[in-house]
Amino acid sequence: MELELRYFATVREAVGERTAVREFDPEPTVRDVLAALETNHPELEGTLLADGSIARSITVLRNGTNVTHFDGGETELADGDTLSITPPVTGG
Repeated sequence: MELELRYFATVREAVGERTAVREFDPEPTVRDVLAALETNHPELEGTLLADGSIARSITVLRNGTNVTHFDGGETELADGDTLSITPPVTGG
């Protein structure tokens, strides 16, 4: 199953690209995708997930809607979904 992943700010810097299309096992959850990113990019470890849940400092959108409006980390993803991962923005 394919997902489009969009990365922003420090997540984009760690991953090294702005967007990517990635293959996942059927019916992954948001948590599965974030865990895979932390595994593939150790510098993100503990940044995306905290105690198995989405870290409070991260915003994750599925097809433009915050996953907190669905089932958070347990939100199931479908083929062709777009997942946007945004860390907090600081500065002025």
